[in-house]
Amino acid sequence: MAAAALAALMVFGCQQGGGAAEGKETSDNKLRIAVIPKGSTHEFWKSVQAGASEAGSELGVEVIWKGPMKEDDREDQIKVVEDFVAQGVDGIVLAPLDDTALRIPVTQAQGANIPVLIIDSGLKDVDTVSFVATDNFEAGKSAGQKMLDLLPNGGRLLVLRYQEGSASTHEREEGFLSVVKGVSKVAIVSDNQYAGATTETAQAASERLIERFREGSGVGFDAVYCPNESSTFGMLRALQDAGLAGKVRFVGFDSSTKLVEGLEKGEIDALVVQNPFLMGKIGVETMVKHLKKESVEKRVDTGAKVVDKANMTDPEIARLIGR
Repeated sequence: MAAAALAALMVFGCQQGGGAAEGKETSDNKLRIAVIPKGSTHEFWKSVQAGASEAGSELGVEVIWKGPMKEDDREDQIKVVEDFVAQGVDGIVLAPLDDTALRIPVTQAQGANIPVLIIDSGLKDVDTVSFVATDNFEAGKSAGQKMLDLLPNGGRLLVLRYQEGSASTHEREEGFLSVVKGVSKVAIVSDNQYAGATTETAQAASERLIERFREGSGVGFDAVYCPNESSTFGMLRALQDAGLAGKVRFVGFDSSTKLVEGLEKGEIDALVVQNPFLMGKIGVETMVKHLKKESVEKRVDTGAKVVDKANMTDPEIARLIGR
């Protein structure tokens, strides 16, 4: 009897250990999907989380949300990926902070038979389940066309980039520049400065740009473009502090309560708004389909809209900006 009990205990222990290592479903048969954002503070990521959570509830899977606090902490995001691999989750939905630095941990996850799906921002040279994101280059082009509409007589333009290594914002920047460069009436006076990962670093970078190009008591430039939520908000704060909000044309990216207020006041002329809720929801839905051996699209465009004061009350736009 003792030998039989010992044998049963050994079998049970092996089954328990094997389940964790292989990333099997939990004891209540729920798939476990880890969703890893670039950061945890921006409104954009809170909306992605809401979409992922809704998909989890509808599909009966467990969605585990965890990411770095700041959008420049590559090492922390790498550690989050590695921790989820060690836990043996069934799938990972990842918004990579860096299109190169996250390649190794993603490859390691795949080597452990944990599929990875990418949302928001691309990853170089790694084949994943799918890429669910805005077509960022096209969204940048739409921002560029809106800027040209705002500058019928041309002008001097500042572009404040986000941060190096971020594929999504780089594409928005390049899409924007592809439209405005070469237009004879438009002079791009700066396009090589970076906002950094937070509103605070973006505000400091914006203040330096404003000071650099301001001409005495005048403005010294006519328009500004920023490619994400934190850079747009940092620039808005800097323009407000300098008494220039509403005096220069301003096209930004993404949506938050403060940015929509800026739009309403005429301090921001337009925002290119993505659909982060849909991004999170489709990301989880697509991963679950893959885990159930169903075919999935390799590229899903979740769309973007140019929002200004004229269309912000349209029902579709109002839902997108939380109005």
